[in-house]
Amino acid sequence: MRSCHRTPGRAWLTSAALLLSAASAFAQASLSQALARQSAPASPAREVVAYFTSWGIYDRGYTVKTLAAQPALPWLTTINYAFGNVQPANADGTGAIGCQLGDAWADVQRPWTAQESVDGVAVDESQPLRGNFQQLRALKRLHPELRLMVSLGGWNGSKWFSDAALTEASRRTVVKSCIDLFIRGRIDPTQAGNGDGPAAGLFSGIDLDWEYVAAEGAPGNVVRPEDTANFTLLLQEFRRQLDAIDPSLRLTIAAPAGEKTSSKLQLPAIARTVDFINLMTYDMHGSWELRTNFHAALLPSPRDPDRAQGLSVVETVDRYLRAGVPASQLVVGIPLYSRGWTGVPSANDGLYQTATGPAPGTYESSFDDYRTVLAKPGFTRHWDAWSRSAWLYDGTTFWTLDGPESVRDKAWLVKFGGLRGVMFWELSGDDGVLVDVAGRTLSGRR
Repeated sequence: MRSCHRTPGRAWLTSAALLLSAASAFAQASLSQALARQSAPASPAREVVAYFTSWGIYDRGYTVKTLAAQPALPWLTTINYAFGNVQPANADGTGAIGCQLGDAWADVQRPWTAQESVDGVAVDESQPLRGNFQQLRALKRLHPELRLMVSLGGWNGSKWFSDAALTEASRRTVVKSCIDLFIRGRIDPTQAGNGDGPAAGLFSGIDLDWEYVAAEGAPGNVVRPEDTANFTLLLQEFRRQLDAIDPSLRLTIAAPAGEKTSSKLQLPAIARTVDFINLMTYDMHGSWELRTNFHAALLPSPRDPDRAQGLSVVETVDRYLRAGVPASQLVVGIPLYSRGWTGVPSANDGLYQTATGPAPGTYESSFDDYRTVLAKPGFTRHWDAWSRSAWLYDGTTFWTLDGPESVRDKAWLVKFGGLRGVMFWELSGDDGVLVDVAGRTLSGRR
């Protein structure tokens, strides 16, 4: 693959100070000034969070053992397991809304041969806990400092959050259900009594991924204006019930990058309730638009025709800081996947050009794993120093992606901006290379 760099006429990012200077110069509001306004104490130990998906064991063949063999693992502080479901008890949409396993076979039923198992021990049907949960427990035994969280919802699983959060009674019910299932580990719905189940102690907390609060998400989602206030109350109920078990149990959220969706959140109250906020600073552009663009730009570019939308990492962080969230609670999201368009003319090597539609991906339209995109033949790699982003172009198809340079720059921003850490969606998209880059940068190693 050939590589082309397009740089503006000035030196960029030779140090963290230059990065923050660039952010201040080109962001709608100065990130460096916003950081300076923070009176919160110094950031605690940096977080390196990554999502492990239940479905990764299928077509991708990505298991816990796969993760254990990659350079990402030593840097990870937290693994968010995606996803648990929040939905009515009955398939017809009736019954109390509570937590359910997202994929029972993948989560707790799949057996493992000794060769497949992370610790070399076979797991069969005689054991009460199998599947990814059992493998994650075995991984935690090998790495006891690692935190495991369960993430609830996601793009395809946020339909019922509005109903779940609607009343005090519904909030109490759904939170108790989620804690019983994922914290107390009662994975058998027929289990009676108040004892702990076979998955007890596996998860160190809960991550809520409501996409999006009081705003449109996936088709069919229930949306109400009062979701804004009810989400805060739902989080407070989670915090109350988690604290009743163990105050060290964590509560986090995945939060949107765009102003239209993030403005629906009561951020000061949320910041007082959660441990930290994982910013979804990706998918800021994609094939739902007809013009190519970067889906995870670090900095705004003055050349971007969609510049007015304010969609970059720096601008997202600034919005949250200005809304009252301490820097020490902000975790910057980094994608391990690419977004693509096809039918893209050659002007500007495809950047900011009108496309005819989404590029064909391996698993879904307009989407492909980072490692898969890199292996595509016939593409030239380009670099935009304004946005600190890369793209691939073969004369008709355009892929936007974060490579090592982008990840390193984002980790520098986190480190010297006093932010909490970085988050990756999701582990099966990479061979651990980009997580390793972030970990080394945050730690000061080369």
